[in-house]
Amino acid sequence: MAAGLLSHTVSDLCLGKPALRSLPAAAATVGDALSALRSSGEACLSVWSCDHSSSSSSDGGGAAPEGEGGFGCRCVGKVCMVDVICYLCKDGRLSSPSSALKAPLTAILPNVPGLVIHVDPSCSLLEAIDLILQGAQNLVVPIVTRFTTKTRRKQHQKPSPTPTLHDGREFCWLTQEDIVRFLLNSIGLFSPIPALSIDDLGIVSADILVADYDSPASSAVGAIARSLAEQTSVAIVDGDGVLIGEISSFALAACDETAAAAIATLSCGDLLAYIDCGGPPEELVRVVKARLQERGLQATINEFAISPSNSNPSLSSDEECAAATPTSVLLRKLGRCNSRLFSYSSRLVRRSEAIVCNPKSSLVAVMIQAIAHRVNYVWVIEEDCSLIGIVTFYHMLEVLREHLENLA
Repeated sequence: MAAGLLSHTVSDLCLGKPALRSLPAAAATVGDALSALRSSGEACLSVWSCDHSSSSSSDGGGAAPEGEGGFGCRCVGKVCMVDVICYLCKDGRLSSPSSALKAPLTAILPNVPGLVIHVDPSCSLLEAIDLILQGAQNLVVPIVTRFTTKTRRKQHQKPSPTPTLHDGREFCWLTQEDIVRFLLNSIGLFSPIPALSIDDLGIVSADILVADYDSPASSAVGAIARSLAEQTSVAIVDGDGVLIGEISSFALAACDETAAAAIATLSCGDLLAYIDCGGPPEELVRVVKARLQERGLQATINEFAISPSNSNPSLSSDEECAAATPTSVLLRKLGRCNSRLFSYSSRLVRRSEAIVCNPKSSLVAVMIQAIAHRVNYVWVIEEDCSLIGIVTFYHMLEVLREHLENLA
């Protein structure tokens, strides 16, 4: 069975994966990205650079040749609503959001080499894990599809505003979650590691992003941007270090650009309520508007239609919030459930909840917990709810990769 697991390639993990929706890197603006995110309903969009005159080269480490599958088309990154929100929060851009949105897309595209890497479908499972552990967030893999000449001509004549085809091929990407989920299906091969506690395995990290409940949310913008890059979250704690909730990229990605105004005017605690299970509550909307007016940012109010979200008519607040039963910290209960939910990846939980475990939780229990709630991490707390660290998919993959090396 071990040999069977090690024989898998990334193509095996791509079965059923949706094709990427994309944005062109050239001539696109931040506003274009915002419009595409709104219309697509996707949590994030891939960004592509297409240069058909470029010569082929190799990324190494299991990465595919430059022109393979795309003849010069390369995915160079990804953008999400959090990138737009953090961008608007900085350098006084809220004084004229419409002008700020005219900036080129590169203004919000992370300039970190290796976050997105192209790989060949024949790339082995071990190579894929190594690339993730080297810092890749997404592995871009071509999907093997068959298109007729007529279909290709039609695609060429009528390009989509968010094309998924690059030179006749579709692509998907693999994430840490995909790989951990795949390994979980063969977790018995890793015995006895899955039954050991995360404390015994030494994978509880104290390197966490934290903000005080009463501090201005604007002071956490840097931490929010870093949490997006690290695929974690910003923990919100009280004066005693007790975990109250979190400002996660998932929560902000389900908002819109007006959340930038909330970050600029509210405390971290009030921001939790603003994004919690749908909001924003009417009373906080009034607070945001009043504080924007006090700061002379009437243009922001005029350009941003800041208003309470409408609840989902097909699912009441009580029904949706009661549908989730996570092990979590829930000390605030404000707001209504948002109607802006992301297809299959939606988590029917309060979005500012923090998914938690304790140091004696087993590795497999924490893996299942993270996958069930579609997060890349689980907070580690003591019995009094004081925050002591975090466990991420990255830490889990490090442990499992070492065991796979022994199997090989």
